[in-house]
Amino acid sequence: MAEMVHEDGSPSVSSSPLHFFPWMSPGLGSPYPWFRELKSEERGLYLIHLLCACANKVAVNSVENANIYLEHISHLASPDGDTMQRIAAYFTEAFAVRILKRWPGLYRALNSTKISSISDEIHVQKLFFELCPFLKLAYLTTNHTIMEAMEGEKMIHIIDLHSFEPAQWINLLQSLSARPEGPPHLRITGIHEEKAVLHQMALRLTEAAEKLDIPFQFNPIVSRLENLDPEKLHVKTGEALAVSSVLQLHSLLATDNEMLGLNSPSASRNPNSSHMQGVYHRTLGEWLEKEVPIYNLSADSVSASSLAPSTKIGSFLTALWNLSPKLVVITEQESNHNGSSLMERVTEALNFYAAMFDCLESTMSRASVERQKVEKMLFGEEIKNIIACEGSERKERHEKLEKWFMRLELAGFGRVPLSNHAILQAKSLLQSYDYDGYKIKEENGCLVICWQNSPLFSVSAWRFRRYQ
Repeated sequence: MAEMVHEDGSPSVSSSPLHFFPWMSPGLGSPYPWFRELKSEERGLYLIHLLCACANKVAVNSVENANIYLEHISHLASPDGDTMQRIAAYFTEAFAVRILKRWPGLYRALNSTKISSISDEIHVQKLFFELCPFLKLAYLTTNHTIMEAMEGEKMIHIIDLHSFEPAQWINLLQSLSARPEGPPHLRITGIHEEKAVLHQMALRLTEAAEKLDIPFQFNPIVSRLENLDPEKLHVKTGEALAVSSVLQLHSLLATDNEMLGLNSPSASRNPNSSHMQGVYHRTLGEWLEKEVPIYNLSADSVSASSLAPSTKIGSFLTALWNLSPKLVVITEQESNHNGSSLMERVTEALNFYAAMFDCLESTMSRASVERQKVEKMLFGEEIKNIIACEGSERKERHEKLEKWFMRLELAGFGRVPLSNHAILQAKSLLQSYDYDGYKIKEENGCLVICWQNSPLFSVSAWRFRRYQ
């Protein structure tokens, strides 16, 4: 199939939705009865092409043309429809927010009464933990890797960069209590911006430790990760240190591009960055894999300057390195949502969130309130941040393993291959919960969690390495 998007981001003739569905032109009357009569695959493909065409107009600030597409899509998208209709609803909202940000007064006025609740964020994160296996697998693998690395250690200190889910550490406490050599003295430093969340963590973990008769201390630090003062971590001599980061480090990439000048339009015009293949497939993830241009960033094409230990992420990794951790376990989204161009982020996000929405579609009814909350309050907010925000406001800067490899190695860390036992435990968890459609892959000593064949999350382990 011909390219949908040219190298400069403009749509090709064959990429127009009207090329595939000529009777559905916005100017030819209502297309909606026809839309409902289409097969699911055809509806999804049509919406994908409309979204890509709309993204092109938004990318070049063609507001009037973008508005035409947004109006058309709004009649077809639905937050409680099929998978593609739901995705379209959140992507069009993100496009609209990006356009509105051109008029800061209007944007602020429309959002002046919105209340962002930390309790709501915690609630939806817990729902995500319960409904999907990704966090369960991340916690299980992290704990197993810590247990292996800390064998024989009598004083263990764990730094949890986003401390909100006690289930992870209760599981570790149970494992430590069963050690043949007896449990160690365990100290957990929990970091979260909300004091009440850390208070609950301390209560739950202290109670569990007392029942298991494990010497335990919880050290709460109320702070955003980007504002964390390393001095407050209070790492002591004689402690074996482990660091757990679950879906956190990407937020520290927010200032890199601005300081390195990689957000200019010229920086995004890479003639080798857009590739596309076309074939009709049944699942939404497969449609997007084939129908939406994929922007490939191989390890060879990544500029070392963009990964250099500078700004927030570089400073943070250097601070961690200075603590000489015995182990650092990192879970991140396996997608490139940190591209400099809008079109690159749109196509990557369509692929990634198509698989995420497919996960929920396969296991939950469309009317499920829990599903709608996760899609709106978690996935929808991430999509909005990826597409509508720039600069330090854009926190959801997910990157793939190949970039994290280079960044962590530059900061002085050495990779620790996950054990076969850790991989087998992850696979057993999927089987025990009967998570059909999910897969576990081993890649360069790391664990990659997939939906069908789409990689979605990765877990990698690292250790302090002295410079030679």
